[in-house]
Amino acid sequence: MCGIVGYLGKREAYPIILKGLKRLEYRGYDSAGIALYDGNDIKLCKTKGKVADLEEKAKQEISTHGTLGIGHTRWATHGVPNDVNSHPHYSNSGNLVIIHNGIIENYDALKKELIKRGYTFKSDTDTEVLVNLIEDVMKKEGVKLGKAVQTALNQVIGAYAIAVFDKNKPNEIVVARLGSPLAIGIGDDEFFIASDASPFIEYTKNAIYLEDEEMAIVRRGKDVKVRKIKDDTLVAPYMQELQLNLEQIEKGGYEHFMLKEIYEQPRAILDTFRGRLKTDEAIIKMAGVEDNMKKFLNANRIVIVACGTSWHAGLVAEYIFEDLARIPVEVEYASEFRYRNPIINENDIVIAISQSGETADTLAAIKLAKSKGAFVFGVCNVVGSSIARETHAGAYTHAGPEIGVASTKAFTTQITVLTLIALRLARAKGTISSSDYRHHLIELELIPEKVEKALQSDANVKTIANIYKDAKNCLYLGRGFNFPVALEGALKLKEISYIHAEGYPAAEMKHGPIALIDENMPIIVIATKKGHYEKVVSNIQEIKSRKGKIIGIVTEGDKHVTELADHVIEVPETLESLSPLLTTIPLQLLSYHIAVMLGKNVDQPRNLAKSVTVE
Repeated sequence: MCGIVGYLGKREAYPIILKGLKRLEYRGYDSAGIALYDGNDIKLCKTKGKVADLEEKAKQEISTHGTLGIGHTRWATHGVPNDVNSHPHYSNSGNLVIIHNGIIENYDALKKELIKRGYTFKSDTDTEVLVNLIEDVMKKEGVKLGKAVQTALNQVIGAYAIAVFDKNKPNEIVVARLGSPLAIGIGDDEFFIASDASPFIEYTKNAIYLEDEEMAIVRRGKDVKVRKIKDDTLVAPYMQELQLNLEQIEKGGYEHFMLKEIYEQPRAILDTFRGRLKTDEAIIKMAGVEDNMKKFLNANRIVIVACGTSWHAGLVAEYIFEDLARIPVEVEYASEFRYRNPIINENDIVIAISQSGETADTLAAIKLAKSKGAFVFGVCNVVGSSIARETHAGAYTHAGPEIGVASTKAFTTQITVLTLIALRLARAKGTISSSDYRHHLIELELIPEKVEKALQSDANVKTIANIYKDAKNCLYLGRGFNFPVALEGALKLKEISYIHAEGYPAAEMKHGPIALIDENMPIIVIATKKGHYEKVVSNIQEIKSRKGKIIGIVTEGDKHVTELADHVIEVPETLESLSPLLTTIPLQLLSYHIAVMLGKNVDQPRNLAKSVTVE
């Protein structure tokens, strides 16, 4: 949601924090700010806009010297994006300064109480309330910053990751988390604080990830002390060695992260099944599944919970699990599941999917499912993330960092993991023949090569994008395994180009959407040879009779749809269950090129953040 960066050590803090904010800008980019302690006072600069705007303003307005500082890039929740509401925020005395990711739900009641005590507020944010609450505790109870933070956080309701320091104690930063990620990088007598490890990866490979309801005091010359916020219990922190490298979080010559990540998919899919898929031995080996095989085989059903693109991956998985393993599957929006009273019991398996592993609604759904006795299996991309820690077992995708807000390689690697699980269960249950099983393994192993080939359609896709870039509405149609791909294609176009688009099952077109079709309406139809090909051809003919413009996603060598469609984009042939891994590629490219041609900020679309860590 928002990006947090902090530094305490022997280096100049400003360049480290600024670079870190640029790397975290995918988390929030409507405003940014920085606070530095220069040895005498806090120097604060913040502004509406991008981190680049902050950099220009800081050059003109503040001294950028100092070895202690915090910075923030914001995705607005409380208070509109403007200079005043930007973080960091001062306490009334000017002694404390804070940055915050999350939402304090009871901020209004706390604010009213603080106003009664004489506090004043400049911003509309819940964060300014929190920093003054901390200061009020320090004054009333005569305690130091760490204890005041602990006491204040026990009074708040909501989610947070915070970093706060006191200019009167410039050798420490206090951090805490509940529901929003926070990492502490440990260097040689220096400390880095961030929402994820990307801001400090070139300085240290050692990091501590705070758990929910934990706080830490980071002091010069001292070991990091981690405590439970509720009861002050001292916690032995787990030091994790980071696997991330600097090259993974740079653009590598691509114009945008999104394009880089689209082209990384062959490698990402290969990395995801590497070591798990042993085609020569006809083996799929996944520890999280093997160790809990009895639970999977005895499950009454699987319930998949996810949000956004991950929800679409879950829909694909529903088709795959039911087709191959013959296990009933339901796919739920995590944001709805958590507020229903779902019928879940100990014979159910809940699979939670999230790229970041920090999605607030998905985390809440996990906790609800666990409270009802269900076995919860996580699928996420970020090692050590909250979902990875909260679930009973799981499997990582190995997509590498995904910086672009619009998910691409997350989608295909999630489908890859879920396909591996479905095939393993199908083999264990005996719902797939030996020959069919081997065929699936061979075809899955060929997918990275076939994705490479699908990417060769880029020039053709770019030409089509130029023709339809000014469309006001688009319709995406698919059937069976490719219906969720139609939903995902429409989401991509909406996310980054701001063109209204809807995905539908092709057969449902006659039940409403057909009324929208005219000569100005582009309709993207996924019409691969496997599956319901003849039915889709009939749907295309219905569109043609109403003068709709048809862009067909077809199997190589297709002739029938090619004769009917205005444009075709070919993908290699594969099994129907694996086709979503290929058909999604041209849809990603189409959205990307249209957005670029319209001058949109592809990696940072308006109003969106990469990781939704608040409701």
